[in-house]
Amino acid sequence: MDSLLHEEEDASSRLSRQAVSFVVHILLALSTWLLLMLLGYAVNPQSVSQLLILTLSVTVPLAAGFAINRFRQDDMAPTIWLFGLIWMLILSLWILDMPTGPNQCLQCGATEKLTRTFFSLPSPSGLIDNDGPFFATWPCAALVGYSIGAKLALRKRS
Repeated sequence: MDSLLHEEEDASSRLSRQAVSFVVHILLALSTWLLLMLLGYAVNPQSVSQLLILTLSVTVPLAAGFAINRFRQDDMAPTIWLFGLIWMLILSLWILDMPTGPNQCLQCGATEKLTRTFFSLPSPSGLIDNDGPFFATWPCAALVGYSIGAKLALRKRS
């Protein structure tokens, strides 16, 4: 009976460590992306394409995830892409629920509404003040990039 109680305490403490580790890696990935955005705001380059920003939103956190997980091995680091996926799904439902009108994706179907809001293709939708890439696409790309970098740095245990 005593050993069963110790096993439950060990499982509980392991679960709480995993939860804290998951949140810490999410914060590290998003703070890396936020630093990239602040650097871009400080430099303020003219007419930078959104594709370049999306590429940088993946590669910079990818390098950070690789560096962080190279020195401090953590099995939870490669799983934070799930948070990005959930975040994107929540925002997609919110966007699909929004009404359309003049200057706000008038006569758009569901697919067009999402692509114009999150990727501004072929032009921005006008929904959420054209900030879809900033609130959804780029942070989710940063979480996926961080996960890939962390997975690449994860050493196999023998």
